Amino acid sequence: MSNDPSQIKKFLTEKILRNRDRDKDPDLLRQLSHISGERISVPMIYVGTTSCAIAAGAKKTYKAIEKYIDENQLSVKLIEGGCTGYCKAEPLVDVQLPGKARVSFQNVTHELIPDFLDEILNNSLPENLVLGQYHSEIHQLWDAVPFIHELPFNTGQTKILTANCGITDPVSVAQYIARGGYQAFADTISRHTPAEVCDIVEKSELAGRGGGAFLAGKKWKITLNAASDQKYFVCNAVESDPGSYMNRVIMESDPHKLIEALLIAAYAIGASKAFIFTRNEFSLSIKRLNAALQQAEDYGITGHNIFDSGVNIDIVVKEGARAFVCGEETALNNSIEGKRAMPSFKPPFPAIRGLWNKPTIINNLETLINVPLILKNGPEWFKSIGNDTSKGTKLFSLSGKVSNYGTIEVEMGTTFRYIVENIGGGVKDNSEFKAIILGINSGSYITEKTLDIKVDFDELKQAGSQLGSGACVVVGKESCMLDLARFFTTFFKNESCGKCIPCREGTALMLEIIEAATRKPAKGNTFQTLERFKGIMQLKGLAAVMKDTSLCSLGKSAPNAILNTLANFKTEFDAHIFERKCPAGVCRELRTYHIDVDMCTGCTACYKKCPVDAIIGAARQPHFVVQDKCIACNACFEACKFNAVIID
Repeated sequence: MSNDPSQIKKFLTEKILRNRDRDKDPDLLRQLSHISGERISVPMIYVGTTSCAIAAGAKKTYKAIEKYIDENQLSVKLIEGGCTGYCKAEPLVDVQLPGKARVSFQNVTHELIPDFLDEILNNSLPENLVLGQYHSEIHQLWDAVPFIHELPFNTGQTKILTANCGITDPVSVAQYIARGGYQAFADTISRHTPAEVCDIVEKSELAGRGGGAFLAGKKWKITLNAASDQKYFVCNAVESDPGSYMNRVIMESDPHKLIEALLIAAYAIGASKAFIFTRNEFSLSIKRLNAALQQAEDYGITGHNIFDSGVNIDIVVKEGARAFVCGEETALNNSIEGKRAMPSFKPPFPAIRGLWNKPTIINNLETLINVPLILKNGPEWFKSIGNDTSKGTKLFSLSGKVSNYGTIEVEMGTTFRYIVENIGGGVKDNSEFKAIILGINSGSYITEKTLDIKVDFDELKQAGSQLGSGACVVVGKESCMLDLARFFTTFFKNESCGKCIPCREGTALMLEIIEAATRKPAKGNTFQTLERFKGIMQLKGLAAVMKDTSLCSLGKSAPNAILNTLANFKTEFDAHIFERKCPAGVCRELRTYHIDVDMCTGCTACYKKCPVDAIIGAARQPHFVVQDKCIACNACFEACKFNAVIID
């Protein structure tokens, strides 16, 4: 196979994308294995350079490898790859030598590169860095090296949406096509009508992954059947929920998959224009998406009269400011139109009257990237994954107090206990499990009592919870749930667009109530304790008003964190209210500082550090804390070298 890009392009478009019998020709399949990078003639080095990897130093690693190759004048192909999901092991470097299985190495920092490459390029593996090798039927396997898919982090995962992530070059359209990409789209526009595509997606029972779990195919049919001279499809890739980063992993690691999904979806509803709406802070995602879109256009995959089918679809990456409210579809549409991101009254729903008053479908990224797989393998294949009530897989950003963290993909029906204990490797630092936070928008907690609940829309709903955006934050015993509830409420208050009074004023009032519970009464304020009790008593009523009267779903979900804290951690709540103590010792304003007179040497270190002169005592004599002056700044605790300062 020629290495000429124009010849590769011609081969892939004519022999693969336009050829329905592509899978029947062994010679074609062999040529594809060369283009995909499965068969190589020179060593290939992949360095994961997504946002999480760059934060761990991957750019320095990449430049160190680049320098090594240049200085030694080596014939090696160096590629900026995506993320395999195992963020704990970043920076990750994969090396494949001709004829040998591909090996992944973990925590490869830039200073290790010279010795690392000296070994691996001479057919010797640095054992302390080996993570695992990829199974191969055509390459020689390395001795005594575990397989990547057998690692505890991977064994419980079902990687279908993330199959390419970290494996391929994110901005190589040729490699994507060679691995089966864009074939579903090419076959769809030549074999199926838009109505048939909607039927296939509906039969697959693909439910929206944005939280509502509405059937995607059913939603698409509303817009397909709407009479209009122009229709739009929007991919919501804003991902402003703290703790969620699955969208970025896909956009930075496999942008062509999202483009193909959006092309099929736009075709299904008769839309000629589609948008990928994301945050302008996601600079790497935007860069790779635009590069992939340019490649797709060069190959004739997007634009006018695609593959001589008469189908016209243009895709634009729309950058928006960070706004949590853009998770609400009418606010997102307003932002695309150049207006302030504020929700509108419904009905009419965007499926009937959306962007520029035209029928518009908005789906989140995770929902969409299932579509090419459904069209390629059929609805029954998709329904075979998951359980009876929830089909397919679910992406999670697993983080927090867990040993293994990163982006994971599990079958629907997997228990949260399995996610934490098997994939996550259990709670780290010998801590104890306390809860899982399933996204700030849902405000849902999975506790020890409900840890065996399944990743299932119906089961979570019956338990009074929601699947959320995909954030899966594990909380240990050292965390204060009221402090977390305060963080969530502060977030909602700051992110409220201010359009409706229940959300704007309700979030501010809830924050005021929760802050009163996490600090001591002001000196001389004899009514503050009564006010604090009164505020807590009003919480449920305030939450009910917000849920019933807020304009959008974000305002309706704002009280969830506090309500779920009350429901699941009442004893912790009571300790703050009645005992004025934080059991976890996190709420600084509830801390009480004492000095152990037997341990104090009178060194005066704490006395000198106290900013409010709350410590008294003579040199070489025990010191004391004046409680009425103490602001719980922790300066004395940090200054003491004799463990004499005690925190209650």
